[in-house]
Amino acid sequence: MKKNSKFTAIGGQALIEGVMMRGMHNIAIVVRKPDGELVTKVDPIKKNFLSFLTKVPIIRGVFAFISSMIVGIKALNYSAEFYDDGSAVDKGKFELWLERKLGDHADKVFVAISMVFALIITFLFFIALPSVVSSFISRSFDNRILLSLFEGLFKMSLFLGYIVLISKMKEVKRVFQYHGAEHKSIRCFEAGEDLTPENAQKHSRLHPRCGTSFLLIVLIISTIIFAFLGNFGAPMVRVALKIAFAPVVAGLAYEVIKYAGKHDSKFVDAVSWPGMMLQKITTAEPDLDQLEVALESLKAVLNEEEESKAV
Repeated sequence: MKKNSKFTAIGGQALIEGVMMRGMHNIAIVVRKPDGELVTKVDPIKKNFLSFLTKVPIIRGVFAFISSMIVGIKALNYSAEFYDDGSAVDKGKFELWLERKLGDHADKVFVAISMVFALIITFLFFIALPSVVSSFISRSFDNRILLSLFEGLFKMSLFLGYIVLISKMKEVKRVFQYHGAEHKSIRCFEAGEDLTPENAQKHSRLHPRCGTSFLLIVLIISTIIFAFLGNFGAPMVRVALKIAFAPVVAGLAYEVIKYAGKHDSKFVDAVSWPGMMLQKITTAEPDLDQLEVALESLKAVLNEEEESKAV
């Protein structure tokens, strides 16, 4: 266990002028409106008949990934409602059509469509494209280890390029500042200090248990796994295998991140280092107002549950 600190299972996500924190039983969202007012929304985490699987190693990582995508999209949509016109975002024709046709179910359908779209983009750029390029190169040489290494480096280059590109956008820079505020707030709580913006500001904006690190570890693990699976001929076969093994990769990455967030050792430092370095791009130093938002979100979760009992 980390020295002089307490582990928390709470995780967060930066939003548009806001932060979402997720505990074991509740999700809290705090958004700063254009007029400066803070709006807090707390919802319970609904349980279902598959909830028992969230305790099973590897499998729980798959459920955590899917759940985080759904909750994250909903939270982003909620925070976006307060911008750009000072009250609510102008809805597109497609959203308005969904509301007319589906009524109260429109939001769920829109989240599902957004999730499917995100998965399709991920599939095209990080599974299909690298497999096609790797298969093309395999015509020149057939060393499966080198091919897998090349494919992994290609995917990492695409991922890094995408992160660097969006980091140049003004709106994204604000989100990255809230990302830093989220990490600093959790660091402050783990250090056992009073949850004030001034205390949180002293802490690192990097955290080993971060979604950015998770995605990077997914890429690394997938590279290792497919180095041993070899080059199974046609690109479509390789793509099918990658899809089939995706849950295993996500599950393993989740366990690595969970372990790294709870322990201190040279091994953990080595495993966490690439993700922590990447966070230097995906996080930025927040101001005290942004830290206030993150801390209010964290406090809202803590007020609803006894986080000290988290395992």
